[in-house]
Amino acid sequence: MRGTITIAGGGLAGLSLAAGLRTRGVAVEVREAGSYPRHRVCGEFISGVDTSTLENLGIRGDFDDALRHRSVAWFREGRLIHEAVMPAPALGISRHRLDLRLRDRVAAAGGTVLERTRVAREPREGLVWAAGRIPRPGPWIGLKCHFHDLAMVADLEMHLGANGYAGLAGIEDGRVNVCGLFKVDRSRRAPGPELLLDYLAAGGNSQLVGRLRAARADEGSFRAVAGFELGRQDAADALCAVGDAESMIPPFTGNGMSMAFQSAEIALEPVERWSLGRLDWADCVTEIRRGQDQRFRRRLLAASAMHPVLLRRGGRTFLEVLARSGVLPFRPLLSLVR
Repeated sequence: MRGTITIAGGGLAGLSLAAGLRTRGVAVEVREAGSYPRHRVCGEFISGVDTSTLENLGIRGDFDDALRHRSVAWFREGRLIHEAVMPAPALGISRHRLDLRLRDRVAAAGGTVLERTRVAREPREGLVWAAGRIPRPGPWIGLKCHFHDLAMVADLEMHLGANGYAGLAGIEDGRVNVCGLFKVDRSRRAPGPELLLDYLAAGGNSQLVGRLRAARADEGSFRAVAGFELGRQDAADALCAVGDAESMIPPFTGNGMSMAFQSAEIALEPVERWSLGRLDWADCVTEIRRGQDQRFRRRLLAASAMHPVLLRRGGRTFLEVLARSGVLPFRPLLSLVR
C-alpha cells in the first residue's frame, strides 16, 4: 500500500470516510483543528441517506438510538401553513454525540485522530480535504442552540421569517435543536442564545420566541457561524474535497448531514484503489469530483432555485397560498433536494 491517507477535518464527512477506509484496511490519519466533543451549527437530523451508505461506511450502528422523526409542520411568522409526513423517518441526533462516536469508532478500528492540529490547505497525494466551508465574506449567519422542555407541534418544524428561517428537531435526552439561517444584521449584538431569539423576533417569529422563552436554553450548546456562502465551494482543481468543503446545500432542505455521508461514500472506493496502487492520485481526485457532481448537481440546482423563494415576501406568500389550498407538492419538492 502507498501509505497513510491524511484527512483534514474531523467532521461527518472526514470521520465517516476514515471509518469506511479502516473497514477496508487502509491506514488513516484524521487531523481535526478543534477537539471532541463539541457543538456545531447544524440541523442535527439526517434525512435522505440510505442505510446502505451508513453500512458501507461501517457506521450504521452509531444511529441505533437516534430519534425517528416523521411529522413535519411549516410555519410562516407564527401561522401554521402546512403539515406533512416524511416519506422515510429522519434521524435525530446531536453533533456533540455523533462526532464523538465517530471519532471513537475510527480510533477503535486502528485509525489515528489528532485533535487541535491543522494541515496546510494545498493539494498533495493522499490528502483528502474535509475541513468544511471555505471562509469568505457572505450575507448569512447561522445560529444554533439546544432547548429543554420545549413542546413540539411536530417532530420537525420549519419557521419562515422575513429575515431567514429556523428549523426545530428533537435530539437525545429530551432536548430540541433550534438552528437558523438569517441575513446578517450587524445591529444585533445580544449575547448567547438571546442573539438567536433576537433574530427570530426580528423576522416576525415572536410566537416561537415565546415558546423558547418558556423552555430552558442550554447556553453551552449555543453556537454562531458567519463568513460563508452556500453552494459549490470552488475548491482548487487539484484538491480532493469532500463534504461541506466541496459544496454546501441550503439548510432548509434538511439534507446537509446526508450529503456529508454520501460524499464520503463516493470517495471511499477511489481512495482505497489509490492506496493499493491501482489508481493515480490525479485520476482519484477527478473520479471523486465527478461522482459528487453527478450525485449532487440536481439537488444543488433545485435548492439554489427554491432558497430565494423562502427569503422573498412574495415567495413566502405564494408558498402559503399553495399550502392553504392543499396543492403544495411537498413530496415532489422534497425529492428534488434528495
